[in-house]
Amino acid sequence: MNVRPPMALLAAPLAVIVLFGGRATAEAPGFSAPVGIQPVLDQVDQDRMRADLKFLSDDLFEGRGTGQRGGELAARYLETRFRLLGLKPGASPTSWLQEVPLVGVESLPDSRLEIEAGGKRFVPERLVDYVGCSETQKETSDLDAPVIFVGYGIVAPEQRWDDFKETDVRGKVLLMLVNDPPSEDPSFFGGKALTYYGRWTYKYESAARAGAAGAILIHTDASAGYGWNVVKNSWGRERPYPALEPGAHPLGLASWISERFARQILTASGQDFETLREAAGRRDFRPRPLTMKVKANLRQKVRPITTWNVLGLLPGSDPKLLPEAVVFTAHYDHLGVGPAENGDAIYNGAADNASGVSALLETARLFTALPRAPRRSILFMACAAEESGLRGSEYYAKHPVVPLDRTAAALNMDGLAVDGAPRDYTFLGAERSSLKDLVRDASRVLDFDVIPDPHPDQGSFFRSDQFNFARAGVPAMSIDPGVNYKGKPAGWGETAWKEYEQKRYHRPTDAYDEGFDLSGMRDTVRIALYLGWRIAETETPPTLNPGDEFAPSRKPGSVPPR
Repeated sequence: MNVRPPMALLAAPLAVIVLFGGRATAEAPGFSAPVGIQPVLDQVDQDRMRADLKFLSDDLFEGRGTGQRGGELAARYLETRFRLLGLKPGASPTSWLQEVPLVGVESLPDSRLEIEAGGKRFVPERLVDYVGCSETQKETSDLDAPVIFVGYGIVAPEQRWDDFKETDVRGKVLLMLVNDPPSEDPSFFGGKALTYYGRWTYKYESAARAGAAGAILIHTDASAGYGWNVVKNSWGRERPYPALEPGAHPLGLASWISERFARQILTASGQDFETLREAAGRRDFRPRPLTMKVKANLRQKVRPITTWNVLGLLPGSDPKLLPEAVVFTAHYDHLGVGPAENGDAIYNGAADNASGVSALLETARLFTALPRAPRRSILFMACAAEESGLRGSEYYAKHPVVPLDRTAAALNMDGLAVDGAPRDYTFLGAERSSLKDLVRDASRVLDFDVIPDPHPDQGSFFRSDQFNFARAGVPAMSIDPGVNYKGKPAGWGETAWKEYEQKRYHRPTDAYDEGFDLSGMRDTVRIALYLGWRIAETETPPTLNPGDEFAPSRKPGSVPPR
């Protein structure tokens, strides 16, 4: 439901003072920042961010897991920080906390999964060969169904692509490939760039729409963009889901299997993995029934979970623009306590995403230090349950405090640089709207380079909270570090990124280090502050590009498409 912001949320505006004008910045002689914002651009405090980053990633918070004690502690801490910064309650006239109701589903070790293939019986080992659960949100779920290979499981009329070809898959388990059909052509499923059709979330949604009994995704490092350990660590624990809505068709099995195990069962059923994958990459592909059957008895722990988006509001100073808002987001959750690695079971999430939350708090502090508030309101949101499928921002997009058609833009910070200062940045999603023009302006004023997504195959735009605003028709982007760093040799940034992805991403090793260099976080806050100010001050808000896939959602009373 869309609700206008209660007027009690928006304090009486200050007198509007014209603060633009100028002196050139030290960073970019010849280009001017607004006089009113220049002093705070120079006041970014790395020590404050370090204190927040260190505290939020301490073992005390137990990895800030959704539905776990540490997650609640983090929410309460952020509420306190917003209060101390002088931000108004952002969730309601009296509260900084927006309740996000979820259902926790945890697959228990005594669950049984068997696959019969070509007359042979396979019993995959949980966490080693497969992960999965039932989305029925029941404590026990039984399944006995044949398997059909449906390629990428995509129906995309605009690409003249249909993997189902009117095949009735009701009551069957769909075996699927992750990612998009391969192509070098950017007009065909984004070329090397992952589209939403390639995301694992889309695969399950596609299977449910088709009436399937279940869906099994084949993991490969290349197609998923990460190793099996990421899948294991994300799925080998309780997973939060929104409560089922009336008429929903939940999957009886939502599962991943390892590439090694997939090859085994396909060979037993008389199929070749490479041949199937090649066939799935063509438009004339048709679903292939397999001599394969899945039998499952899934036992689950199911419980209600309450978590919170933490919202702080800085009311705008212009009576006309005050009901509109620029939203800053950063998710505060991580994976909590989970499967131990080298004796450590706490997934502290220092870079992912105590870094973004620390930058969000510093950005909020600097906005409150301005000589006057920006013309539009600024809403700061620490999002819940991002690691569980963007649940917190998904809930907000369906229950916005500021109507989505009055939300000028959403700027997200997730996984910032903690090892130095990038020379370049990428702004995921900015190319979809006129935000790209503001980014170019910021790069001249603050002296940084803008580069395209250096890892388009990762589909990062769809993997953080800006996506739920974007698909609701709000111009949205994520401010991400690039790959070239000040004072570092060429190629250092790419090597560091790969090392993080392989050794720390979604692992207990993503922990605080006293050696962190937060100069990149400092620069990110400067960029965020400048962009947020420009958006909040400009008479006309950013607009989506004509023809953008999410443009139809940008209308009064709009809500995200299902």
